[in-house]
Amino acid sequence: MKRFSAEGILLLITLIWGVTFVIIKSALQDISPMLFISFRFTLSALILSPFIKNLFNPGAKQIIKDGIFLGFLYFASFATQTAGLKFTSATKSGFITGTFIIFIPLFQFLIEKRIPGKGNFIGIFLAFTGLIFLSAKGTSFFEVFNEMGSGFNEGDFLTIICAIFVALYIIYLDKISKKHDYKSLAFLQIGTTSVCSISAFIIFSLTGLEETKLQLNENVVSALLYTSILATVFATFYQTKYQKKVTPAKAGIIFSFEPIFSALFAFFILNEKISNFGLLGCFLIFSGLIATEVIVQRTLPKGIPSELRRYK
Repeated sequence: MKRFSAEGILLLITLIWGVTFVIIKSALQDISPMLFISFRFTLSALILSPFIKNLFNPGAKQIIKDGIFLGFLYFASFATQTAGLKFTSATKSGFITGTFIIFIPLFQFLIEKRIPGKGNFIGIFLAFTGLIFLSAKGTSFFEVFNEMGSGFNEGDFLTIICAIFVALYIIYLDKISKKHDYKSLAFLQIGTTSVCSISAFIIFSLTGLEETKLQLNENVVSALLYTSILATVFATFYQTKYQKKVTPAKAGIIFSFEPIFSALFAFFILNEKISNFGLLGCFLIFSGLIATEVIVQRTLPKGIPSELRRYK
């Protein structure tokens, strides 16, 4: 039941993330990307600042080191995704970000020397195929696969880099979160992201890499409040607490529901339509999660302790 509760929390976090693509894409009309994430994560760090007192205890050196490392991966993923959203569509960004699930098993093998089970591979294959169909606009299978390489731009490239950092973050969070207090670890991640964002904004502004743009209207303020409180503080806090209870591969498949939620919010908020292939993609992603759950459980030998069973 604890594992299912953890999976439910991760799914809720994914739901919260799903709406951010539409919100951020809209906000970037009035604020530059690095300035947006600087405000977002600085506000989030201030909210979590009460947990900084635990970092002055003796022996806190390792958690500070690990938290800063996770924070850098966190910053890199959000910076590349937000910058990419300036040049690509919200739907495309959601799909490309979702490709992190294909990087997770590769990095698990390279970093942890651990090969995910066949259930995870089947689930990843179904989820990735589902993401392709979810982003498709064609009316035939030929059009779906023909458009996969078309219209590739710098925003798409930045979002691929984001997917790589997301995969690394998920794997290292799984390793590191077991060793430390999740509250202090969450603060360190967000605090590091805030410092990196402000530094990047200053460098980009001075070098002309990014034009500074700011209009603090209702659109920008509401986007900052939603992303800083719900999509950052709540999401990071509980992801750090609960992701260690599921495998990185399973977490990746749960997070691949993000484009589904994004498409649903776009449908209800922006009146965007979901194609028949999009519906098929949603079904395949859901099937990937179910396949992982069923196949993994059926292939586990009886009597294995729960802490070891999660690695199968």
